[in-house]
Amino acid sequence: MTRSLPESREKSLLALSERLGVVFRDLSLLDQALTHTSFANESVHRKVVHNERLEFLGDAVLELATSTYLFRQFPLTPEGDLTKARASVVCEAALHRRASEVNLGAFLLLGRGEEATGGRERPSILADAFEAVIGAIYLDQGWQTAADYVLRQLRQELLEVERGQNIKDYKTILQELIQRHPGQHIVYELLAATGPDHAKEFKVAVRVNGLAYGVGVGRSKKAAEQNAAQQALPKFQNQD
Repeated sequence: MTRSLPESREKSLLALSERLGVVFRDLSLLDQALTHTSFANESVHRKVVHNERLEFLGDAVLELATSTYLFRQFPLTPEGDLTKARASVVCEAALHRRASEVNLGAFLLLGRGEEATGGRERPSILADAFEAVIGAIYLDQGWQTAADYVLRQLRQELLEVERGQNIKDYKTILQELIQRHPGQHIVYELLAATGPDHAKEFKVAVRVNGLAYGVGVGRSKKAAEQNAAQQALPKFQNQD
């Protein structure tokens, strides 16, 4: 049910919806998506509804939209790798970045305490609001518009997955690239292990046919190998 909004709030939300690329039939849904619990708690007499239920709904839409995309884009990729890829796409850091890009924080309704402590820029609040906006779009416009919005907003993260990032670990990606060239073999060589037992640092080189292509440092040999493989990857990706 459409709820009337103050003229100034309606005007600002119309500007935001234009930035989002979505024309809302019911702007009160967008208003609710941007209403933090702290504001609702300070406005009990006005019966203000906060955004947590929309956030719950938006989270489900977000997961289904990205899962469907990855399922179709990578038909041979096993479930475990798809799960890791989805997690990298919908993580709080990614949602915070996209919320910041559209300046979502400027449109939040916050309680006085949350406002005073920097809630408008807090990553968790912005990420939650991003999900709540998705829920509002879904209720207002339906599945396809909401899914299109998700894929449009997270285009950069999805492109990173398509380039081989986040869907498999760096060692696996490097191994697959090496295997495309018969006669090449890969070895990880421990160069150094320094520091006390409780805080050791390992330095590892990755060698292909005896030549070092990357050196990585980490708090475990596994982490150092991953970092070495990440450093070596661009040199082999450019060969293909």
